[in-house]
Amino acid sequence: MAAKAKQIFVNLPVKDLTVSVDFFTAIGFEFNPHFTDENATCMVISDTIYAMLLVEPYFRDFTKKELPDLSRSAEVIVALSLDSREQVDELADKALAAGGKQSNEPVDHGFMYTRSFQDPDGHLWELFHMDESAIPPQE
Repeated sequence: MAAKAKQIFVNLPVKDLTVSVDFFTAIGFEFNPHFTDENATCMVISDTIYAMLLVEPYFRDFTKKELPDLSRSAEVIVALSLDSREQVDELADKALAAGGKQSNEPVDHGFMYTRSFQDPDGHLWELFHMDESAIPPQE
């Protein structure tokens, strides 16, 4: 039997920690003060999902690879499942009002609705609601 992860910590490099904290606070996220200092903060996404926002020099301590230029490339899309289409719209609207940029037009597949934004550093965030009971049967 394969081991199953109990939690996920997504580590993201940021240029200015204060700007990132202000942005994510404005859209409704909280931070764990026990894992926060001048180099990093732990953004609480759920009881088991966290985003570690690390200033770029500190992030570089964990990898020998170059950091991508997020104005020209993407390293990951963080997709968050929400309980309703209304929650998707609410969070996306808050992100845009707080200074985020829309990365794609909203998509409605009937059973799944998505909206996306870029945070101040250019990280891609996909918000979606999926109604599994409405997924078309496979032929």
